[in-house]
Amino acid sequence: METDFVTRAKQVMDIEIAGMQTARDALGEGFVQAVTLLLEVLARNGRIVVTGVGKSLHIAEKISATLASTGSTSVVLNPMQAMHGDLGILADADALLALSFSGESDELLALVPVIKRRGIPIIALTGGVHSSLAKHSTVIIPIAIEREACPFNMAPTSSTTATLAVGDALAMTLLDARGFDKKDYARLHPAGAIGRALLCRVSDIMRTGERMATVPLNATVQAAIVAMTGAKSGSACVVDQAGHLAGIFTDGDLRRLLTTHRNLLAAPVREVMTASPTTVRQDQLAVEALRIFEQRKIDDLPVVDAHGLLAGCIDIQDLPRLKIL
Repeated sequence: METDFVTRAKQVMDIEIAGMQTARDALGEGFVQAVTLLLEVLARNGRIVVTGVGKSLHIAEKISATLASTGSTSVVLNPMQAMHGDLGILADADALLALSFSGESDELLALVPVIKRRGIPIIALTGGVHSSLAKHSTVIIPIAIEREACPFNMAPTSSTTATLAVGDALAMTLLDARGFDKKDYARLHPAGAIGRALLCRVSDIMRTGERMATVPLNATVQAAIVAMTGAKSGSACVVDQAGHLAGIFTDGDLRRLLTTHRNLLAAPVREVMTASPTTVRQDQLAVEALRIFEQRKIDDLPVVDAHGLLAGCIDIQDLPRLKIL
């Protein structure tokens, strides 16, 4: 029985995947016209107002949220509430993105004459390319699917999935066309880990002063361990007389050397340190430091200035507390 459940679930997903592929293949001139129109709307500080009825309204909310979070100003309009005052959401500079697979939703069609009288362009995402909605729309993006995943071919399943995918495609195409980048994304998500990582500089998260273990080139391993213990750090940065970074000694180095090196504590740290370690500049973005941690599989990252002088150190154990990871 459990196997039957999984088999049925896979069948549903296969039908929806096929629907998305059909919708993808149907994209063409209408999609180009929609992107061009929406770029003009956004350029004049207009908004993309997304609407739909029933399940399509839920999809409209997701599409609008994706648009807004990627720099294309968007709001949702409930067509049933629109006829009782919410029509004021629409401004003359806006465009309406109308979702209706049949293209015959009464509540949506009731809006059309009002919208058209105001000269607001309508972009229809619909499977009914000859429907009433399509006939009165400025641009049509076809949502072409062969059937719903519902065994009765009634419950919106493949159609809503395909509509959502086309909405995502629209949002990402607008993102690329408008040159929206990671910094822009971060500004719209300042409270999240992504935003912090993208907005923060290395100088905002690095250790300095007493929280950074630093020893001179002529120090012993014991002196380095004492400095690491005092700073509660997993490494000690080794500097020359001018303050330039010469190397790094980590607690990982200590564990590896304990079994192979006699009189380790008295040994000069310069003989066992990692010379010319990987570094990061203090003016770089925190996300660049994260990338180095991931690529190099290290736990400690010295920070230097433009002249190679030690400015600080990033300890990977600090990042969760700073909500960067």
